[in-house]
Amino acid sequence: MNAAPAMTLATRQAARILCVDDEPNILSSLRRLFRSQGYEVLTADSGASGLALLEREDVDLIISDMRMPEMDGAHFLERARCLCPGALRLLLTGYADVQSILNAINRGEIYRYITKPWDDTDILLVVRHALERQALEEERRRLEGLTRSQNEELKAVNAELESRVKQRTADLTQANEKLKTSFLTSIKVFSNLIETRGGNLAGHSRRVADLARKIALRMGLGTQETQDVFVAGLLHNIGKIGFSDEMLAMPEWRMKGDCLALYRKHPARGEEMLMPLEDLRDAARIIRSQHERFDGEGFPDGLSGFNIPVGARILALASDYDNLQIGGLVQRELRPEEAAPLILQSKGKRYDPVVVEAFQEIVSGASTVIAETLLDEAASPAELRAGMIVARDLLNRDGSLLLSAGNKLTDRLIEQIARFEKSTGSPLTIHVRREGKKP
Repeated sequence: MNAAPAMTLATRQAARILCVDDEPNILSSLRRLFRSQGYEVLTADSGASGLALLEREDVDLIISDMRMPEMDGAHFLERARCLCPGALRLLLTGYADVQSILNAINRGEIYRYITKPWDDTDILLVVRHALERQALEEERRRLEGLTRSQNEELKAVNAELESRVKQRTADLTQANEKLKTSFLTSIKVFSNLIETRGGNLAGHSRRVADLARKIALRMGLGTQETQDVFVAGLLHNIGKIGFSDEMLAMPEWRMKGDCLALYRKHPARGEEMLMPLEDLRDAARIIRSQHERFDGEGFPDGLSGFNIPVGARILALASDYDNLQIGGLVQRELRPEEAAPLILQSKGKRYDPVVVEAFQEIVSGASTVIAETLLDEAASPAELRAGMIVARDLLNRDGSLLLSAGNKLTDRLIEQIARFEKSTGSPLTIHVRREGKKP
């Protein structure tokens, strides 16, 4: 915002003064006096001719005699104020009629009155002060106008800036949500790297992560702690990535000697692999302690009780519960109703009693806090529409992740899902929710 140049008397070539008097010798004297000081002087010999001149010309200051025929100075200056309101008005008077002077001042809003005969120095000083005051007043009005203009511009700029900030905030929020979704999707894909190598492991990490998240919610853990437990569940076997296929498929109850020693290193190895990633460090600590026991008989650090991170206490139970069902801990695969009692029997020994109680409520159906949302809809690829949100991970028949929960469907994604269904010959069911519905 650039300030406009000040158009005041100081920047004009010369101030214009109108002198009105019915006596020619007085007009001549005033003209000589003011021209000698560089002023531009206009004269009129009556109030009527002065008004006619003001209709054509702009002036900065008017000097009028009080006593003139037909129209006195008070009446003339009153009308002159309407024609040229910005001009200062001075009254020349040669008699001491106080009431007449007061009336003239009130009616014509006269700046000063000067008595005849005048002193040249005095009248020049009065005129100079009057013009300086006028210049200051013009500058004040200019600055006030400039301030108002700048304030309006600032309001407009602030409004635009606020709008941009809101839009930028919305864009950042959307981008952040996309990053979160992409982050979890990447973790889910990463967790599949091991599970694709072992038939009975397909879907294991996802099931463990889901159960661990439910237990964490039931126990009242915060959002970040629950997220860390969920991520740790997805990646809890990442330390096994260097295992041979044979060892990866071997259940824990069959391991002995060097094989068992190598197996017991996988929690620490998993922590080492994830520690360089700052966002995964808390999950990495949970993974390290996933095989610790509440009674202190676990590994790798022999921690006990509440010295074990709460996330690891949750993960230990969730992982064992699923391993019991896929034959990882006992010689046959157990049904859920067979696996649950074994978990309960180890309360206070292998598992934290508080975690066991939360698990018991979940498997018995008593928990409504973390129940699966009823807003999900099961749909075939032909029923999908752009804008729908994937409510659950979409998996293929071997448990590999095809599409992560939280993704918003587009026409292109729907086409890819339909092509995959056609290529495999197996019907797909996708759990979705309408945009705007929250799980």
